[in-house]
Amino acid sequence: IDRDQPVIWRGPMLNGIIRQFLYQVEWGELDYLVVDLPPGTGDAQLTLAQAVPMAGAVIVSTPQAVAISDARRGLKMFQQLQVPVLGIVENMSVFIPPDAPEKRYDIFGSGGGELLSQELGLPVLGCIPLEMAVREGGDAGIPIVVQYPDSESAKALRAMAQQVAAKVSMAALAA
Repeated sequence: IDRDQPVIWRGPMLNGIIRQFLYQVEWGELDYLVVDLPPGTGDAQLTLAQAVPMAGAVIVSTPQAVAISDARRGLKMFQQLQVPVLGIVENMSVFIPPDAPEKRYDIFGSGGGELLSQELGLPVLGCIPLEMAVREGGDAGIPIVVQYPDSESAKALRAMAQQVAAKVSMAALAA
């Protein structure tokens, strides 16, 4: 695919691509396969949930009311499909300016993840701040946990990953 060409996958084509990634890619030995899906309740979520047994879903949202509304629908879809929802992550919870790291700005609002957590009785697994280093690392292809391991974002991501791994491990032991 040409890098400037839009990728328009729906229905059967998307279903086929997801199944190809799941069953025809040599992933090697894995403890976890993490799949980052677009927000909502579309074909990708439904296909994945029906194609493989899932240990759980993590619902990620920014704190904005409209984003929380989309996250709520996605969460309820996973519950309806009997996919365990492990918890909620609030992404871009605050902006930390590089020239004043002691300051915090609620650019996208605040508390949306906590509100959803309380409403649905699910834990907040983490609040990931927005830092320039996240974008810089992303542009360079270097995860923030590698490039800036002591940053607030890296600390929050590691803590969230530990909680998710613990929940998945406990679910596997209970099964």
